[in-house]
Amino acid sequence: MNDEKILVTGSAGHLGEALVRSIRAEGRDAVGLDVLDSRFTTATGSITDREVLRRCLDGVTGVLHAATLHKPHVSSHDRQAFVDTNVSGTLALLEESAAAGVRSFVFTSSTSAFGRALTPAADEPAAWITEDVVPVPRNIYGVTKIAAEQVCELLHHELGLPVVVLRTSRFFPEDDDRDEVRAAYDGLNTKVNEFLYRRVELQDAVDAHRLALARAPQLGFGRYIVSATPPFAPEDLAQLRSDAPAVVRRLFPDHVAEFARRGWRMFPGLDRVYVNDRARADLGWTPRFDFRHVLDLVRADEDIRSPLARAVGAKGYHQHPHGVYTTRSR
Repeated sequence: MNDEKILVTGSAGHLGEALVRSIRAEGRDAVGLDVLDSRFTTATGSITDREVLRRCLDGVTGVLHAATLHKPHVSSHDRQAFVDTNVSGTLALLEESAAAGVRSFVFTSSTSAFGRALTPAADEPAAWITEDVVPVPRNIYGVTKIAAEQVCELLHHELGLPVVVLRTSRFFPEDDDRDEVRAAYDGLNTKVNEFLYRRVELQDAVDAHRLALARAPQLGFGRYIVSATPPFAPEDLAQLRSDAPAVVRRLFPDHVAEFARRGWRMFPGLDRVYVNDRARADLGWTPRFDFRHVLDLVRADEDIRSPLARAVGAKGYHQHPHGVYTTRSR
C-alpha cells in the first residue's frame, strides 16, 4: 500500500542498508535507525532508548528489526551488552510498536541460534535443520537471539502484534572468521560451497523480509529458516557427513571441471543442512540463488553477488581493528 511507512533498525549494517535501499527504490517511505550514522540512517540512536523509538515509530505501519549485536561481537562486547541490545532492545521495540499501532513486525534472528544442535557427533549423519529442531545455544549471541525470539512470541500473544521471526543463514561478504578455513580455501570457493547448505544471498534475504512483513497479519506469528534451497534429501545425510564431494559429484557432475579450473575443493564433509521448505510455502518465498545458480555464474566468470549485494558491499562489524570483521565503510 502507498501509505506504508517502514522502520528499519540496523540501517547502517549489511541487511539493514539493503532493506532501506529496497524499500526506497520502490518509492516507499523507510525510516532507518542505527547507533551509527550512515547514508541510510534517518535517526541515530539506540533501540533501547524508548524516546528515540517513539519518534521513529510515528506513522510507521511495519517494522523490520535487523539491529543486533552479532556473533563477531562476542569477542569485543560483554554479555550484558548482548542482553541489553538483543533482548531488552527487542522488548522495547515490540512494546512501542504495539503502542504505535504497527501492523507488522519482522525480527531478524539467525541460524547460529541453533548452536550445538548444528554439530552432530563425529559418527552421526549431518543434521537436517528445520524449524522443529530445538536450539542448543553455544554462546551469548545464540542465547540472546533465542530469548528475543521468545519475547516476540510472547508479545504477539499478549499484545496481538503480528510478528514473524526469520532465522537467516550467513550472507556476509567477508571471508570466514575461522583461520583454518581461510588458510585452506579461497574465499569465493568457500561461499560457493556454502550455498549447498548454509548461505543465503542478500537479495533473497531482503525478499524474505519483505514477504514476511506483508504476510505477518495473516500469519499472526511464525518462525522461519531463510537459507538457499539445498539440493539434498534426508537420505543423503550420512554420506554428506563422511564424503560430501561424492554426493555433490552425483548431483552436479559439471562442477568437477569448474572447480579444477579454479583450483577449488569441495568441503570433505558437511555437518548440517538448512531446510527452507516452510518459508517457501508460508511466505511465498522463491530464492533465486542456490548452488546451481551460483555455479553457472562462476562458470561464466560472472559475479555471484546480486546487484543489491554489490551496492551494499562489505562493512564488517567493528569500528576499530578487531579480527577479520573490522568496519570498512558505512
